[in-house]
Amino acid sequence: MSFRTEIREWLDSNCPDSCRGPGDVPGGGTKAAMTDEQRLWLDRCAAEGLTVPNWETKYGGAGFSKDQWVIMLEEMRDLHVRSPVSGMGISMLGPTLLEFGTEEQKLRHLPRIARGEVWWCQGYSEPGSGSDLASLQTRAENQGDHYVINGQKIWTSGANFADWIFCLVRTNPDVPKHEGISFVLFSMNQPGVTVRPIRLISGASPFCETFFDNAIADRDDLVSNENEGWTVAKRLLQHERSGMLSLASGGNREAGIDLPQLRSLYAENADPALQQRILKNLIDTECMNLTQRRTVEESEGNTPGPATSIFKYYGATLAKERSELQISLMGTQGLGNESGPYSSSELTMTRTWLAGKARSIAGGSNEVQLNIIAKRVLGLPD
Repeated sequence: MSFRTEIREWLDSNCPDSCRGPGDVPGGGTKAAMTDEQRLWLDRCAAEGLTVPNWETKYGGAGFSKDQWVIMLEEMRDLHVRSPVSGMGISMLGPTLLEFGTEEQKLRHLPRIARGEVWWCQGYSEPGSGSDLASLQTRAENQGDHYVINGQKIWTSGANFADWIFCLVRTNPDVPKHEGISFVLFSMNQPGVTVRPIRLISGASPFCETFFDNAIADRDDLVSNENEGWTVAKRLLQHERSGMLSLASGGNREAGIDLPQLRSLYAENADPALQQRILKNLIDTECMNLTQRRTVEESEGNTPGPATSIFKYYGATLAKERSELQISLMGTQGLGNESGPYSSSELTMTRTWLAGKARSIAGGSNEVQLNIIAKRVLGLPD
């Protein structure tokens, strides 16, 4: 039996119907709310190493090759199977620890991420340090076996649900700004950590202000060397922007219309202008997926380098266009509010559309991505 046939049969026979198609993917961690079938799907995948199939088995993965991983994602897409667990631990911190972490750090943190036992958040941006991230001011004082951390982060996605944080801190203020930064891990469930959700136009509060007042990070959770965190931080952003998991369309967590439905609407819709928009979105989505796969196949590791900024830029643009298209297809029912005659799914779609406006800013603005593409991918002069 071929690997493709084997993994397809396993996915099809083990994934509950409620975990297929667009919908929520649980983030794991002690504060995660899961249905019984979501928990069952997560536990089944974790037992086989399929939450992180390209990681080694000793870290909770299945030890798949790059080609096997891509095949699995393709089969998940075709079967409309959602990922069993999501979050920054899997997509960002895990791959970074595999490159920069000590063996002790990997064995301590990675299996828990693979089993969905811990939710991570990212401590990068600060009120005065957004696009100029290297100017950050959160301080970490070395106390021998631990660091004492004071400062503030903002736009900390999921901080109100997170168990742990990976955080950029300044450990040497007397050197050029890029050279005095360290990358540390520490628990969010400790005195000295305060989280305040920020309510957005979408009605949700996924972003937070996070304050540190003598919070503690163990020296054993310093990733790489002290004052060398900028290199680690940049590589983590490349993992974030690679968008590999989006190859599995079943991993779509958003409300709205999935790709098969778009194809049906293209065939059924008599409006030539809408037909043209639907067709363009379908073609652009497929081109994006194929480009991601080709770039990963050509890379030395599982995550490409600066080319990931292309995925971030175009992925944000494509997602916003698709959201606009969904609203257009819904007509007046796509602009609902709680005071009108709208269903819960219609209200959710409206909120999703509003939240999507931030895609070209969050995780690195489109302007920053274009600068990276110009300098690091195309090699253009400053």
